[in-house]
Amino acid sequence: MSIVCLGWGSLIWDPRKLPISSAWEADGPDLPVEFARQSKDGRITLVIADGAIPVPVLWSRLSIYNLDEAIQALARREEIPDRHLERSVGYWCPTRISSHKVSQQIGQWAILRSLQGVVWTALKPRFKGETLKPSCDQIICYLSGLDDESKRVAEEYIRRAPAQIRTPYREAIEHELNWTAEP
Repeated sequence: MSIVCLGWGSLIWDPRKLPISSAWEADGPDLPVEFARQSKDGRITLVIADGAIPVPVLWSRLSIYNLDEAIQALARREEIPDRHLERSVGYWCPTRISSHKVSQQIGQWAILRSLQGVVWTALKPRFKGETLKPSCDQIICYLSGLDDESKRVAEEYIRRAPAQIRTPYREAIEHELNWTAEP
């Protein structure tokens, strides 16, 4: 049984104890991700966001062969408490599917690859404590106004995000702040 995890942000370079068992592959499904979530540490992170332009995300096999264990492993990595599992971790398998908007699309992608399960982080956009997708101008203004340490952490995340995650916000950040992707 082959279960995979989708990734587009820090999971790629910092999987921590997520039990990935293969290199990250670049031919994942095209998903609407954008730099649209303000994290606790001040970073602006990539999340699935309504209205975002779909880009190909990455995927890696997990050394877990049970969907529930895969969901729990991803939740631990993302520090998602059990009470938020259903809304913050997406999943697909032939007999179970989460209610997230992209679940059917991910399922179609998984079927074409003969996968038995897929998990992904399904955190929502958030800005200034509100569940909303901030505008690109709001993101640029916010990043520009960070103190030195917060700016360093935010810049590192944006630079380390996989180069193939080419979004309009990323292009604006590169243009305005010169935070280009690492090779």
